[in-house]
Amino acid sequence: MPFAEPELAARLDAVRQRMAASDLDALIVADPANIHYLTGYDAWSFYMPQLVLVTHDEDPVLALRSMDANGAHRTAQLPADRILGYPESWVHQPDRHPFAWIVDALRERGLVRPGRVGVESEAHFLTVRSYLTLQAAAPEWTLVDDRQLVNWVRLVKSPAELERMREAGRVCSAAMLAGFEAIRPGMGQHELAAVVAHAQAMGVEGVAGDYPAIVPMLPTGESADTPHMTYSGRVLEAGEAVSFEIAGVSQRYHAPLARTVSLGPPSPELRSLASVTADGLDLVVDAMRPGRTVAEVHGAWQAHLARAGYEKASRLGYSIGIGYPPDWGEHTVSVRGDDATVLEPGMTLHVIAGMWMTGFGCELSESVAVTDAGVELLTHVPRELVVR
Repeated sequence: MPFAEPELAARLDAVRQRMAASDLDALIVADPANIHYLTGYDAWSFYMPQLVLVTHDEDPVLALRSMDANGAHRTAQLPADRILGYPESWVHQPDRHPFAWIVDALRERGLVRPGRVGVESEAHFLTVRSYLTLQAAAPEWTLVDDRQLVNWVRLVKSPAELERMREAGRVCSAAMLAGFEAIRPGMGQHELAAVVAHAQAMGVEGVAGDYPAIVPMLPTGESADTPHMTYSGRVLEAGEAVSFEIAGVSQRYHAPLARTVSLGPPSPELRSLASVTADGLDLVVDAMRPGRTVAEVHGAWQAHLARAGYEKASRLGYSIGIGYPPDWGEHTVSVRGDDATVLEPGMTLHVIAGMWMTGFGCELSESVAVTDAGVELLTHVPRELVVR
C-alpha cells in the first residue's frame, strides 16, 4: 500500500473536521482522486457509478460495481464489510440507476439518516442522472454542494505525499528529455507521443511510471497558439515549434511540465516571447514564499509582462497532486489575481507560463512544492526555448 494506515486516518480526520465546520452530517465522495485519497482505492472503474460515503462516526463505505468490488480490497484500505457491490443487472439500465441500489444498501446498514449531506457536484463522473437518483432515493438527505471539501483538505501535502511528488517530477523530467532526444523534422506527432508515453510508463530507476491523467499534448506550428492540442499523424516540419505539456506520475501523484522546442532557428518573435516567458517564470518561482498570497505572485508576473509589452488573460497555474482522467489539477488554487489563498509549506503547484499569441506560442512551466524557505523544484529540465 502506498500509505500507512495512520496517514489515511489523519486524512479522514481532517475531512471530518471540515465537514463539521460546514455543518455536514455526511459526505458523498465521487471524484476518483478523492476516493483514492481517503481509502487508497485505485482501479479503472470510475467510468461507472461509484461513491464513498463518509460519516462522522463510522468507517467510510465504498460502493461500486460488483465486478470491481470483488477486488477492491486489493487497494482500498477498508474492512471487507465496508465495500459494497451493486449487481451487473443495474448497469446501463434505462429504468433504474445503481445509486438507487447503493442508497438501499446503505439504508439497510442504518447509514441513511436525516441531515445535510455534502455532494461533490463538480466531480467529473457524478452525472446529472446520478444526482437526481440520490435525491429521489434518499429523501431523508438534504443534498448540498460540498464546495470541493476533500480537494481543499488535499491542498497541503504530507511528507510521504511530497516524496511521491518528487518521484513524479523525476519521471516527468526523464520523459521530457526523451522527447527532446527523439524529436526531428519528418517525424509524426504520434511517433513523438509514443516516445514520451513509453518514458512515462517506464519511469526512472527506483520509480515505476504510472499512467497520466492527460495524454501528451503537442501543439505544433501555428496550432501552438492554442493550449491543450493533442497529437495526430501530422508530420513535424523543419522551422516550426512544438510545445510539450506532459506529466510524470508516481502512484497517481502528478508532476506536469511544459517546454517548447524549435525545429531549427526560431523566429525573432518566438525568440523574444520565449525570453520574456523564461524571465517571468524565474521571477515567479523566486517570488513564491510562505505567507504570500497567490494573487501577489500573479501580480509580479503580470507586471513583468506589462513591462515587456505582453499580456496574459489565463491563469498562471494551479494546485496539483493526485490525478485521474481527465485532469491532473486539484480544482482548488488558481494562480491569478483574484485568488487570495496564502501559500503554505506543503502546497504543490504547476506554474505554467504559457503564452499563446496568434499563429505561434511558447510554453514553459515548473512543478513546485512550497517550502519554509521558498519553493522546491519538482521538475528538472533547462528552463529555456530548446532548439533542435
